[in-house]
Amino acid sequence: LQSIASADMDLNQLEAFLTAQTKKQGGITSDQAAVIAKFWKNHRIKIHESLINQSRWDNVLKNMNWRVDLKSQSRHIDQINTPVAIVEMELGKNGQESEFLCLEFDEAKVSQMLKKLSEIEESMTLL
Repeated sequence: LQSIASADMDLNQLEAFLTAQTKKQGGITSDQAAVIAKFWKNHRIKIHESLINQSRWDNVLKNMNWRVDLKSQSRHIDQINTPVAIVEMELGKNGQESEFLCLEFDEAKVSQMLKKLSEIEESMTLL
């Protein structure tokens, strides 16, 4: 069952795997294979989600809100009335209390962030 879950087998892969296990010396019986197949068909999504949740190291992004403000106060006069992006992220694991992270970006930092996100998107597309 561990091999089936870690590979997230579809029904064709499951059938081939269980057939191989029944033919293997000291393997499972055809009745056991039928029970495993039925169990996997009924609980595949729950098992897969559980494995994903267990493999996460840290919090996940639950929600994100943003707005653009104008600075009305600053240590430097040239920064007054410049636009800033305020980004609030809700982080946490399911079933646990969330943490909130608030970030402030000027125009240069927003451009830098968009560039990095674009690089991430390209990397994911290549995979």
